[in-house]
Amino acid sequence: MTKRSWFVSLALVFAGVIIAFPLFSMTYYTMVRTSTPEFCASCHEIEPAYFAWKTSTHVNNRQGFVADCMDCHLPPPHQTFDFFYTKTLHGIKDVVAHFAGVEYLRPEQREKAYASISNDNCLKCHRNIEYMPYNRGAMLAHRQVLNPMPGYEKKCFDCHRNLVHVDRAYYKYKDI
Repeated sequence: MTKRSWFVSLALVFAGVIIAFPLFSMTYYTMVRTSTPEFCASCHEIEPAYFAWKTSTHVNNRQGFVADCMDCHLPPPHQTFDFFYTKTLHGIKDVVAHFAGVEYLRPEQREKAYASISNDNCLKCHRNIEYMPYNRGAMLAHRQVLNPMPGYEKKCFDCHRNLVHVDRAYYKYKDI
């Protein structure tokens, strides 16, 4: 390897680092800033869902655990490509719809959300639902959902439809 090609290689690596680090940092910063429930609520179309979420057991529960928008509406972060792709797709769709003045029909959007959320999203937090000795009926129902016979597949939302985004005339919630 000649001295000149070694210098060019080193210069290209240095330039790559100089360009890649800020690009990666900005991407990461953007993802973190846009991954909060407060950011989701910054669109007036999503505000009612945000307020309903704040009064749900996904925020107000005995364990003090909070499941936010990303926990349910996006693939788990360890599925990196699917996570970034879905987050970007949702973001672009919502921004375009917001600024294009597309009418946001909440019942229609709610059904689309139910269709897109898989049981795996629920199971990220609700792992032990097959073992409920104090409630045999629920235990058996959960086993049928998690281990369905062919043709009898169900989603968690078939039974648990109104857990989180329930519209109310008055919202009383603790500040988190």
